[in-house]
Amino acid sequence: MTLTQMVETAPADPQGSDTTLEAMPLDVRQRVSALARTSRLLVACDYDGALAPVDSDRRGPLPEAVRALRDLADLPGTVCAVISARPLRDLAALSRLPAEIRLVGAYGTEFDTDLTIDPHHSGTGPDAPPADKAAALELLRGQVDATAILYIGGGDGEEPVFANLNAGADAGVRVGEEPTAAAHRVPDTPTAATLLSLLATERRSWVFGERPTPIERMSMLSNQASVALLGPDARLSWFCHPEPDSNALFAEVLGGRQAGVFAIAPAHGGLPLGQRYLPGTMAVRTRWSRLEVTDYLAHGTGPGRTDLVRVIGGVTPATVEFAPRPDFGRAPIRITVEPEGLRIQGADFPMVLRSPGVEWHVDHDGTDDVARATVHPRSERPVVLEMRCGTDSLAVGEHTEAERQEQAARHWSSWLETLELPLTEKSLAARSALTLRGLCTPTGGVMAAATTSLPEEVGGVRNWDYRYCWLRDGALTVQALVSLGSTAEAEAFLDWVHRVVESLPGPELLRPLYSLRGTGLGPEEVIESLSGYAGSRPVRIGNLADHQVQLDVFGPVVELVAQLAGVRGELSERDWDLVRSMAEAVARRWHEPDHGIWEERDEPRQRVYSKVMCWVTLDRALALAERYGRTVDPTWAGLRARIAEEVLEKGWNEQAQAYTTAYDGVDLDAASLHIGLSGMIDPSDERFQATVTAVEAELRSGPTVYRYHRDDGLPGGEGGFHLCTTWLIEAYLLTGRRAEAEELFKHLVDCAGPTGLIPEEFDPVTERALGNHPQAYSHLGLIRCAQLLDRF
Repeated sequence: MTLTQMVETAPADPQGSDTTLEAMPLDVRQRVSALARTSRLLVACDYDGALAPVDSDRRGPLPEAVRALRDLADLPGTVCAVISARPLRDLAALSRLPAEIRLVGAYGTEFDTDLTIDPHHSGTGPDAPPADKAAALELLRGQVDATAILYIGGGDGEEPVFANLNAGADAGVRVGEEPTAAAHRVPDTPTAATLLSLLATERRSWVFGERPTPIERMSMLSNQASVALLGPDARLSWFCHPEPDSNALFAEVLGGRQAGVFAIAPAHGGLPLGQRYLPGTMAVRTRWSRLEVTDYLAHGTGPGRTDLVRVIGGVTPATVEFAPRPDFGRAPIRITVEPEGLRIQGADFPMVLRSPGVEWHVDHDGTDDVARATVHPRSERPVVLEMRCGTDSLAVGEHTEAERQEQAARHWSSWLETLELPLTEKSLAARSALTLRGLCTPTGGVMAAATTSLPEEVGGVRNWDYRYCWLRDGALTVQALVSLGSTAEAEAFLDWVHRVVESLPGPELLRPLYSLRGTGLGPEEVIESLSGYAGSRPVRIGNLADHQVQLDVFGPVVELVAQLAGVRGELSERDWDLVRSMAEAVARRWHEPDHGIWEERDEPRQRVYSKVMCWVTLDRALALAERYGRTVDPTWAGLRARIAEEVLEKGWNEQAQAYTTAYDGVDLDAASLHIGLSGMIDPSDERFQATVTAVEAELRSGPTVYRYHRDDGLPGGEGGFHLCTTWLIEAYLLTGRRAEAEELFKHLVDCAGPTGLIPEEFDPVTERALGNHPQAYSHLGLIRCAQLLDRF
């Protein structure tokens, strides 16, 4: 909740004074709201005039101010101090402030911390006392490494402090009407206390995050050109424009309300009764008693435009709150009401909300405009809201809403009917197929997941941006769709790969990932203003892994070419040229250490999985050449054998009794299961069976399988990785352990959310979903396992 929202909802002072939240100046609310989201905040107050009335010898500090300072001091990354002209001893006795609040007395020459300085010392050396409160504040800034300071002063001697603050980062607030160098002021000490209370509330929300929606309970909308996520209460929690990897327009899942709100709920209150996809589509319906909301992304809107359609049906009034926040909430916006809806200004693209017949009320609060309305749907006449991004037109559309919804439904349902779905968990496999197709874009690029920075550990730093196209993930995604009978996505992805490769001097220079358009990424950036999911920071956009060496990327692409050629019955010259160039790239680079499939931000290693995928590249290339009559480099067969020989010798570790992560250690990695899953060795080989047992013992934890348990150079941990779970299921089946495979597959199915979506990871201890959502890996793994369970 932002300070502005608190002002709108809080009651007046119960003592009957005129000090209410409305008395707080707008500029103060906005500045303090921004300060609440700095990484290390120093809050400092004068005593007389700011923390306490001028006659504080009789009354003492305001209790609400003391409570607020204590609440602030309890928060991580927050330090509170009182700096007074009074002697330190008198200040401590009079204020009786908690020990967490630092006291500085005698105009900044006496400290109650390890900065204590002899007040009788003089001179200019390192032990010289600060000359005034401003110097004392700077000394505190340096000690606590503050990124910003809020200073509230109301007595004598405050002006040098205000004048010394950093205008770009800090904020000074003068209490009272005296002339001041401070950028802001409040009328009296009760208002200053209210300011501190509001700051404490909003900073707590920023530090720990607002109560988050469980990740697996969010549902994805898609028209393939755009994606959005809805919470189980129909709140729009995630939406980017103009591309899925553009900056967010709504990012409530990462930053709470200040990152954008589009909420619909019954006016009478109450929780939803349920949420589901309309059968065979990517449209979502959320239902309350006597109210339902149907959401979908319209099709056929043309490049650069996205229409999110929200249909409110039922027979009871509903409240609507609409507050887009472009650029992850960093861009100021203005909402104006027009006869046919709302016009939004401030985004770097045109935007309107068509809503004929809806009476809106807009609260103008500087940069934070919010539009609200109460609507009255009827069973025969629902209320339709169309958020149109990429156009400034509020005119009636060419097609009715019913026609648009039918068009969107046909796009998905008619495609689904063409698939050959596994009998095992058929409905969940169908939802997985729809989800994978929803992550495929018109450029041919395939998103690894729809979101950024959903954490691998709640409160941790392993928060990555997965909205881009990895060669590995993209190839595996479209392979899954080909296996179900749909090749259009694979053809588009291969065209995307061809364009990327043709822009390079050679495929050995391929990066692991690119933007959805096939271009390089910008620098990785942290959005400091966002609290993160459940307080998990940093929130990142971009991904430094695009500069890593990952030698496994060639294998999945060549496997895709082989799979497509088998379906087509022919191998095109263009695709063979790609295969040949990737085999040549492997021949040049296979011996190098790399960062591997998990993109560890640590030193490169000679990784078993990467070597196996180099072997796969040559093995599939040789098979293609033999089947389709192509000429190969005569050294390829020998190199294939050499790679296999090296992996089988150096990848095996007697101490671990398993094929390990890399040649140089005993640590295990679930990806090393591919030594048998790929066909490099027969699954009946004792060493592969021993590896399966070792992975089970070391990396499986109940219903899930971890990637690894080694120190990877980052703090914190992560959950089990659903893709690794599917690899172990496949390994169980290949080694004749069907009962274990069925048991683990059931656990995977149980990890799906109510609408069938699966994120990246699962924590078996807290039993909560983790990671970006929905994750392509998780869904393609589920499809693969369902197919194998049908077959074995």
